[in-house]
Amino acid sequence: MAVITISRQVGSGGEAIARQVCDVLKYRYFDKQIMIEAASEVGLHKDHVVDYSEDEYEARHIVARLFRAGPRPIKTVAVKARDKSGAETLSEATIDEAQYVELVKNSIEAAYESGDMVILGRGGQAVLQDKANVLHIRVVAPTGTRIARLQREESLTVEEAQQRINQRDRATSEYLGRFFGIRWDDSTLYHLVINTGKLDVDAAVQLIMDAVVQLRAGLID
Repeated sequence: MAVITISRQVGSGGEAIARQVCDVLKYRYFDKQIMIEAASEVGLHKDHVVDYSEDEYEARHIVARLFRAGPRPIKTVAVKARDKSGAETLSEATIDEAQYVELVKNSIEAAYESGDMVILGRGGQAVLQDKANVLHIRVVAPTGTRIARLQREESLTVEEAQQRINQRDRATSEYLGRFFGIRWDDSTLYHLVINTGKLDVDAAVQLIMDAVVQLRAGLID
């Protein structure tokens, strides 16, 4: 059993690669349903679960970073409890981003224990950095390739695609640095860094498949 983490730049094709790897290996794809399963084990209702990853994170403005350093609220949820008489009461609780990131971490740990999983983003390369039988992949591409892909897939202008790239790169960098203590572009975190400006999806998937074979054979750590 092995787990694969894939970190990707927006517009690099990393999600297509992750899903194709799942199809070929018959692995599960880490998604909100996996998180709901993990949350239920600690008593959280599925309505309380938010898949809070770098894809949803908004980079903080410099003023917020300087003067509002605490975690931001993400969701208000209903909480049921019973008083001493046995009567059920209903109250509200606000869950902040740090609490949701902790849920993400716990869910990734649970996914690792079950094995045969592809984890796209969400800091998997940090949470599972020292675990055995984990293959860490990073998918990148030149800016021009990323712009062209976003234009094609999302019907954006060049300017819109460039803005999307700038925003997502900044948010991802801040999210992973703030909550996981890593630089997402640190190549030493990964077994393979794949440039989709040079390789198409099929070739990238084949590289990952070859690496999985080596991982299972104990030829790579």
